[in-house]
Amino acid sequence: MIKSMTAFGRAKLEGELRDIIIEMKSVNSRFFDCSVKLPRSLSYLEEKIKAYVQKNSISRGKVDVYVTVENHTSDIGEIAIDEVFAAKYVEALRALRDKFSLSDDISVMSVARNQDVFTYVKPEADLEGEWETVRSVLDEAIPGHKSMREAEGKRAFDDISAKIEHIRALSDEVEKISLSDTVGYRDKLEERLRKILGDNSIAIDENRLLTECAVWADKIAIDEELVRLRSHFGAFYEIASLPEPSGRKLDFLIQEINRETNTIGSKANNANIARIVVDMKGEIEKIREQIQNIE
Repeated sequence: MIKSMTAFGRAKLEGELRDIIIEMKSVNSRFFDCSVKLPRSLSYLEEKIKAYVQKNSISRGKVDVYVTVENHTSDIGEIAIDEVFAAKYVEALRALRDKFSLSDDISVMSVARNQDVFTYVKPEADLEGEWETVRSVLDEAIPGHKSMREAEGKRAFDDISAKIEHIRALSDEVEKISLSDTVGYRDKLEERLRKILGDNSIAIDENRLLTECAVWADKIAIDEELVRLRSHFGAFYEIASLPEPSGRKLDFLIQEINRETNTIGSKANNANIARIVVDMKGEIEKIREQIQNIE
């Protein structure tokens, strides 16, 4: 199944103490590239989230994951006084005052400017519990993201399929023109050679003449290219139905389709075929743009 690399997913866990919101946004990229934006308190989860997203959501594409925490309480830990340090610090200030006969402006605020007077005790985090909570929100955001990728992929498949069938119809036109054109070319070449040889009184070797005409006619024949082109059309539907990511395979396939089309254009000595080939290449280029967004 074709899946797009462009999608969005969102989930929110509402809790008594806090809400956790996760948003996932992805766009096309040649490789997997995941960026995670987290609150500082959850920064240790960055690599876990990247690995989890790659395993469960998308294997190729640029993914941005935004984790937002909205606290309902102020559970910021405890601030205490380092009494030993504070006593030494105040004692040093008084010694400074007496030594240099300074005015006594020692106050709570002047002492508090030295942050070493205080100690901060952060609540011990339940690392595994935090991860389980964040993962549960991811498990809600990922299906929405995946669903959008599948919907976008379905639209891309329908559009590419229509263009493939258009190219197939154009190749049928090319085949009809080519069959009559090849026979006509061989007959005209034979007639011209007979005239040149006759005008110069040169004996005509019938076998040699027919062989040369066949060789030159074969040079403008495009039967093999048309067969390979139709084989590539079938391969598109086979690849598109695979369960694994198919973007790279489809990209290679469209290059092969383009190569065969270019060969048809260069071999066929016919203005109508040249015009049709231009139309085919236009459709191929549109398909190439679509495939760049397929995982």
